[in-house]
Amino acid sequence: MTDFSDSDLFNGAGAGANAPLAERLRPRNIDEVIGQSHLLGPDKPLRVAFEARRPHSMIFWGPPGVGKTTLARLMADGFDAHFIAISAVLGGVKDIRDAVVKAQVAQAQGRKTILFVDEVHRFNKAQQDAFLPYVESGLFTFIGATTENPSFEVNSALLSRAQVYVLTALSDEELGQLLLRAKESGAIDLDFDDQSIAVLTGYADGDARRFLNLLEQTSTAAMAAQVTQITPEFMQNALTLNLRRFDKGGDSFYDQISALHKSVRGSHPDAALYWFTRMLDGGADPKYLARRIVRMAWEDIGLADPRAMQMANEAATTYERLGSPEGELALAQAVIYLSIAAKSNAGYNAYNQARAFVKQDKSREVPVHLRNAPTKLMKELGYGHEYRYAHDEPNAYAAGETYLPDGMREPGWYRPVQQGLETKITEKLNYLRSLDREARQNKKTR
Repeated sequence: MTDFSDSDLFNGAGAGANAPLAERLRPRNIDEVIGQSHLLGPDKPLRVAFEARRPHSMIFWGPPGVGKTTLARLMADGFDAHFIAISAVLGGVKDIRDAVVKAQVAQAQGRKTILFVDEVHRFNKAQQDAFLPYVESGLFTFIGATTENPSFEVNSALLSRAQVYVLTALSDEELGQLLLRAKESGAIDLDFDDQSIAVLTGYADGDARRFLNLLEQTSTAAMAAQVTQITPEFMQNALTLNLRRFDKGGDSFYDQISALHKSVRGSHPDAALYWFTRMLDGGADPKYLARRIVRMAWEDIGLADPRAMQMANEAATTYERLGSPEGELALAQAVIYLSIAAKSNAGYNAYNQARAFVKQDKSREVPVHLRNAPTKLMKELGYGHEYRYAHDEPNAYAAGETYLPDGMREPGWYRPVQQGLETKITEKLNYLRSLDREARQNKKTR
């Protein structure tokens, strides 16, 4: 557990020259915070809380490097509170107990305590429950930070006692302000052209800490090479540029899968390709993407274009045979085809409706004329009696025949859309229904 005293609360104010650039430039008050204007702007929630000097329990939800820890520290300073930080990655119930003792000491001295729990979603239910009595009693103000959706990862009891604030990744413009601050502080003395700044902001991916780390690495490399003019080529050679932010098990992963699926469904091939390549660039498993592409073909295209299922399956097989990166081209072209294919969710809806009906319905008997009759006894019982063999009927269709259980109405689950092949399917079904009506009418008049 880390217990920050007032003297070292803000290393940015007095950090030595050897401290990391991100630490040296850490904001000392909320006016120095770059980004999160939706929370810190005039009359916005956190600005109001700071100005009112009324702390309340809260959870900061957002990607890495957007200021969650900084805001918690600034609150401790703004509220003149004792600040205790716990990392849920390394901590446990013992750390919570230690924090409670220190908060009680601070309370006895007439001082409030802010307990900051980083990566709070890593604590299990029992560990999260351990906070509740002390949050309710007011012993400390709880501030949690998480990169995961609190709705799924934080206990409802704790969530109900804390206000959730969503922090967003920094924009390119805001990262540019960070670069300007670094230059104005004298920490960075380099000239960047527009393309070099674009490289920096692109690889920082909205993460201020990562941006400053890349900036510091560039400065070190430039000093060694004795250059001051930075070009994209210099940065590519001097830096080890890692993949963009992409949490394979977190919200970013599922958000991007959702965006890919909805772009295909929305018939926008360029957007679908963008999200597909974004996920590949972020380290997504192409085999997983292949499975999702096959799913899209069946769910959103269906019988409007049966070739889509075939192409999706063949693309997945091609990837299995070729691997990366060659096989990814097949997946990309499947994404394009699915995007421009005629769309129908008629089969998907019909399947879901049928499953829902069967789940709540009674077990209906198979009509006698549809039963198999492999034995003499079964034939004597009437199994298969009066069954009409469709191939022997006009148009290879037994007009007027029933195939549902006795007493069950025609449900009409499958309703083809007027797209692609399903327009022809509609015509065929309408024709067959007309034969049924004619057969039933003739039966009545006999």
